[in-house]
Amino acid sequence: MSSTSSGRGSTLAGRLTRVGVSDAGRSERLLADAALLQVIETPADVLIPPLADVADPDQALLALAKLAGAVVGDPDLVGVLRGILEEDGPPRARLLAVVGASVALGDTLVAHPETLRVLLDDTLGTGVPVAEVRAELLRAVGADPDADVPVATRAGAAGTDAMRLAYRTRLLRIAATDLTSSDPLSRLPGVAAALADLAGAALESALALARADLDDHGLGVRLAVIGMGKGGGRELNYVSDVDVIYVAEPVDGVDEAEALAAASRLAAGLARVCSTPSGEPALWPVDAALRPEGKDGPLVRTLASHKAYYERWAKTWEFQALLKARPLAGDEALGREYVEMTQPFVWSAVTREHFVEDSQAMRRRVEGNVPAAEADRQLKLGVGGLRDVEFTVQLLQLVHGRADESIRSSSTLTALAALAAGGYVGRNHAAQLAVCYRLLRVLEHRIQLHRLRRTHLLPTAEPDLRRLARSVGMRAEGADGLLERWRATRREVRGLHEELFYRPLLPATAQLSTAEASLAPAAAKARLAAIGYTDPAGAMRHIAALTEGVSRRASIQRQLLPVMLGWFADGADPDGGLLAFRRLSDELGTTHWYLKLLRDSGTAARRLARVLSTSRYVADALTRSPESVTWLADDADLVPRTFERLTAEADAILTRSDEPVPAVTALRGLRRRELARTAAADVLGVVTGERASRSLSVAADVVLVGALRVAEWEARADKGLAESPTRLLVVAMGRWGGAEMGYSSDADVLFVHDPVEGADARAAQEFALLVTTKLRTLLGTVGPEPTLEVDADLRPEGRNGPLVRSFDSYAEYYERWSSPWESQALLRARPVAGDDELGERFLRLIDPLRYPVGGVEPAVEREVRRIKARVESERLPRGVEPARHLKLGRGGISDVEWTAQLLQLQHAHAVPALRTTATLGALEAATEAGLLDGDDARVLSEAWLLASRLRDANVLWSGRGGAHADVLPHDRQALAGLARVIGYPAGSGGELEQDYLRTARRARAVVERVFYG
Repeated sequence: MSSTSSGRGSTLAGRLTRVGVSDAGRSERLLADAALLQVIETPADVLIPPLADVADPDQALLALAKLAGAVVGDPDLVGVLRGILEEDGPPRARLLAVVGASVALGDTLVAHPETLRVLLDDTLGTGVPVAEVRAELLRAVGADPDADVPVATRAGAAGTDAMRLAYRTRLLRIAATDLTSSDPLSRLPGVAAALADLAGAALESALALARADLDDHGLGVRLAVIGMGKGGGRELNYVSDVDVIYVAEPVDGVDEAEALAAASRLAAGLARVCSTPSGEPALWPVDAALRPEGKDGPLVRTLASHKAYYERWAKTWEFQALLKARPLAGDEALGREYVEMTQPFVWSAVTREHFVEDSQAMRRRVEGNVPAAEADRQLKLGVGGLRDVEFTVQLLQLVHGRADESIRSSSTLTALAALAAGGYVGRNHAAQLAVCYRLLRVLEHRIQLHRLRRTHLLPTAEPDLRRLARSVGMRAEGADGLLERWRATRREVRGLHEELFYRPLLPATAQLSTAEASLAPAAAKARLAAIGYTDPAGAMRHIAALTEGVSRRASIQRQLLPVMLGWFADGADPDGGLLAFRRLSDELGTTHWYLKLLRDSGTAARRLARVLSTSRYVADALTRSPESVTWLADDADLVPRTFERLTAEADAILTRSDEPVPAVTALRGLRRRELARTAAADVLGVVTGERASRSLSVAADVVLVGALRVAEWEARADKGLAESPTRLLVVAMGRWGGAEMGYSSDADVLFVHDPVEGADARAAQEFALLVTTKLRTLLGTVGPEPTLEVDADLRPEGRNGPLVRSFDSYAEYYERWSSPWESQALLRARPVAGDDELGERFLRLIDPLRYPVGGVEPAVEREVRRIKARVESERLPRGVEPARHLKLGRGGISDVEWTAQLLQLQHAHAVPALRTTATLGALEAATEAGLLDGDDARVLSEAWLLASRLRDANVLWSGRGGAHADVLPHDRQALAGLARVIGYPAGSGGELEQDYLRTARRARAVVERVFYG
């Protein structure tokens, strides 16, 4: 070869390579093909540029060379092909797209080059009226489209081949429209519908051919072919089994058995026309396995026989399959009758026992049956595949569709859009799922188009992946980019599938009757009365207010309420729960996340129902802090925050705030949030008992630390001071000191100060008093956030003594005038805010008082017992039974605490473990030291814990603190409420009452023996 020709060859090869040709040498030879040169003079110049846009340029060139060879003998067809190729227009784009993506359709063009003419038609291959497609395929076999019962006049193999060619020709038009779309994902629904319509027309034509084979053409029977699966849903693939069910009825005067025999022959003949070998390639198998009894049942049944089967024997999956049922061919009126007959079965299937669980199990079985070697390539059945989308959509339809006809669609994408419009699926989730589904279907179509073979597997060979990528507009991304997008799509689909398909609301909704699920007034009112609502009429008014209208909010409420009404009834006050839910919904209903959270997180919805119907305290807290509802979805959000984390938040608040009142208001808001978190966790059993008390105490610690800083800043500003003249200390006392606070506890404190060196003592005292007064005011003034009452009554001389004392004053007082009760009170002393060194000094000061060397003297013991007896007789409120007072009553909180504290006063000097501010810690230490019998310790601990829990439960149940919280109520509903708060089953108020009285009696017996001696 000369250098010139060699250079031209290299240039041509480069051009071919740049447009995506893999085998440039072979493509050069194809461009020099004699037949192709007879069609166009300069194939390279004409064909190479547009090859850049086709899926497989090598395949396209080969098909064009073959096609040129097929038309060379026909001048008209040569002209048609030349006109298509030489003009840069839609026909050329359609031809190149088809032969570049589909070997099979290229072979059809070569075998029947006259079909080239359909590519000249600019009419879209999608959106063609069904009647037009049906008529086209019936005429292909010589049948009259307008006849009541079309019968083919071109019978046998000739008729079969004619029908198949007409089918392939129409398929060519659909593929051309599909493959030239700039947005194949948007085009998908139209393509799938066109394929389903074409399949229906092919079945109609095949039925006409089958009739031609019968002597009487089967005129004695009405036969309807019901499309199922993707055919029924008008979302068919290019190559797929066409699922059908046959239903037949004899015409008047014809024996049923004879009619069914004829119908069976027609059905068998129809299937043979579509799938048995002939001159033209088969279309696809016609699969009747979804019929009653499957392959073991008769091929054809009457309408009555179908109905009897569905009434008595059908399984859950069969009703799910019937969701897609649609008349495809044959007797249209009979087909409509069949679908109308099956619809009540479809939309009542959800009421079958374990319907949702069975559907979920079926999806897992389908997934489990995928061979391991195919699992990562399955577009249809595997994880994150098409079935994930389809099962999700269908389950949501079946659960909610009985009460909402707007979501009853046999099309996956149409149904998904309806579910989103109705609020059953979030709009973003629906949009994501729709895009993923379209992509998976487009990939499936492109893979099947290549050789028109039924497959749902992503290819593994790099050339196949590259062709697939180019066919969906990912030329630049190539095979690697395609795989990356496929994997991301699978992950997204699986995530959405798991979130929606296993939504906990679904099984609960399925258990309701249709009337209950639809909130039909009579049924709803009767149900409310039956499950424990005391005011069904009032509840109905709340329901009406929540669900009226056509807003998205009302739509989602109509989904939630049928289930949540039952969940409210699990609490002790369902009426109060529903009212609280209405108030909360009025507050939050327009936010984007609230109803979405409840719909999508069954955990959050069920928990919200529980706390609202069990705790007025939590209901009020959630209304004041609506964002707290989000915590209910995850235990991690309900776990109390640590001191360190809350301190960091408090520091951030103080850094941002320049004014004292807003700063402390924000700190009080921080505490309010933690009270709400702990209370919700307490009612739900996530955090209870000691842990809840610690959480409440930690929140108080953090607020006191921050508020002291603010009060000190403000006092310095008032005095015009750059530095404080004294060091300050806040000492927690009582239950706060023991980190045992309840929901209505005050903050018992001692205020201590210590003047800095050189400071004037009077000025230091005035400054300390100003700070502590401001502190109490900032925390105790009524405002938008809950108050924290700071109580200093345990200070020396009580209310008659100064609010704050210097360290030296405390030292002098304790040395000269301290009383036994003060030593006992100091057992709870715990520095929480202020100067750390001063806190350590104060503890060293008081330790000899509360842990006296050698223990307390007998006279002090007698005094402690005398004071305890006096408290029992004088401080118990009038009219309250001693056995029912949780704090001061027999076997109550005080009994246990005084017993533990006496042991501490007696032995803490010798037993370091007793030097604790915690009641239970002291009892445990006394037991380990042999000072308290283990059984006695257990009885005391159980009594203290139960009384403390009931005291908190009184607040949580009623939403109120005060004296009533210290009393075990007689009221049956209140007892039932307390029982639910602390985790007893519904209806256990009496059991709780007896448990407490028995526990307290046992504890009192121990107190009589150990404390009183």
